[in-house]
Amino acid sequence: MKFYRVMAVSRKVFRDVANDKRSLAMLFLAPIFAMCVFGLAFSGDVEDVNVIIVNQDQGYTSPMGDTTYLSETIISNLDTKVLNIKNMSNVDEARQQVIDGKASAVIIFPENFTQNALLKTQDPSYPDSAEIIIQGDDSITNIKNSILQTVNQALSDTMTAEGVEPALKITSDPIYGKDAEFIDFFVPGILAFVVYLLTTILTLITFVGERVNGTLERVLASPVTEGEVITGYALTFGVLGVVQVALLLAVAILAFNIIVVGNVLLAFLAVAILAISCQALGILLSSLAKRPEQAIQFFPFVILPAFLLSGVFWPIQAIPAWLRPFSYLVPPTYAADACRAVMLKGWGLTKIWPDLLALVIFALLFLGLAVWSLKRGKN
Repeated sequence: MKFYRVMAVSRKVFRDVANDKRSLAMLFLAPIFAMCVFGLAFSGDVEDVNVIIVNQDQGYTSPMGDTTYLSETIISNLDTKVLNIKNMSNVDEARQQVIDGKASAVIIFPENFTQNALLKTQDPSYPDSAEIIIQGDDSITNIKNSILQTVNQALSDTMTAEGVEPALKITSDPIYGKDAEFIDFFVPGILAFVVYLLTTILTLITFVGERVNGTLERVLASPVTEGEVITGYALTFGVLGVVQVALLLAVAILAFNIIVVGNVLLAFLAVAILAISCQALGILLSSLAKRPEQAIQFFPFVILPAFLLSGVFWPIQAIPAWLRPFSYLVPPTYAADACRAVMLKGWGLTKIWPDLLALVIFALLFLGLAVWSLKRGKN
């Protein structure tokens, strides 16, 4: 091996990179973009969780005539940065808010809460115990744990301030996601993410290859229209997306015993629409690349936003508040939400239609832009 030959090859490669302005820009922009997105996404804690408090506590009047309301003190100590608190008086109406997905939990203080807590402290043989009842959506374990931690912290702060150790407990009574673990939250997001990733990248590379080989040019020279080409790809990748989900779901159920409550066909529908959106996105991005090497440079900008912002691996509430609106510009956000709602909550079409509508809008937008990009390239 001759060192001067190695250096000659190295100089040639450096010149090629330096002459390719796009590769040179990506070389520096992609790492900066990745670090910024990872840093921002991982810097957040769960915040802005919608909860409802139903305080039925009647307080306790001591023989000295003083009335104590431990529930009010506990509520005042709740971290309002973590919890968005709404007060209601009717338990059934509050539960319905959780059932409809408008709140993550109902925190209930029974009417004898303070009385039972203080009397049990004074006399351990007192028959009734005080308890805070949390009825919530336990399908998202991060949010469930954040609510429990926040209530426990408020309880600890109250006991310290009051200088007492009342006998009470926190009881969790899940409305959704009973016995759910992180894997049950994780798998529906993975279904959406894998289809998004594979469909977008496969279409991008395939279309760039067809452009380079001249295959696409010959197809468009025939009576086949741009719209027919895009629709053919959409049909193919929609079916492939469903097949991918079927395989992933079979592995998840057989190997990991995940919870499936609702009709998985609705989850397949959401992912099929996502696949159609992604193949159109891949075609659209392919118009910006002249060769496969340039197509690969788009991977960080395709993968990272979906990986970090779509709620696939952790809830959107754990993303910094100012960054959350960008989550709703990423199609997998809606597919993951729909899959979780179907699989963990048993929701039907009447409740997941907003997610499906958002996916359809993305699909129509990307399909229209993909057809336009083909027509523009043809001209």
